[in-house]
Amino acid sequence: MKEFNAICIIDDDPITVFGIKKMLSIVTKCDNIITYYNGKLAIDGLREIVNNNEDIPDIIFLDINMPIMDGWQFLEEFIAIPMKKKIRINIVTSSIDPLDIKKAEMYKSMSHHTVVFNNKPITRSVIEEITNAA
Repeated sequence: MKEFNAICIIDDDPITVFGIKKMLSIVTKCDNIITYYNGKLAIDGLREIVNNNEDIPDIIFLDINMPIMDGWQFLEEFIAIPMKKKIRINIVTSSIDPLDIKKAEMYKSMSHHTVVFNNKPITRSVIEEITNAA
């Protein structure tokens, strides 16, 4: 079982957040699962973590359709934060729009972070793949 210092879930759907947390508790060991319910709260919180020289999460689960600041706006600001650590950003969405997949590829090419597109509902086997690859 792989261990992580921190994992972050950014999603406004409490059922999705609960499900990801539950599956993470089965497939990995992580004492610090941080949740944010929109991109604005997440970018502010993660900037504070970076500014305080604390451990940035190893993995981020990111919904793209959220109020206040969506996942694309979050990604735009997140990839601009100067950091050497490579984060695995997993877009988790119910969108089946091919333009969203292309947009994810664009962000992947603009960043040193790993950006992966996943459709909801996310399964235990996908969570295992994500944690094993991180």
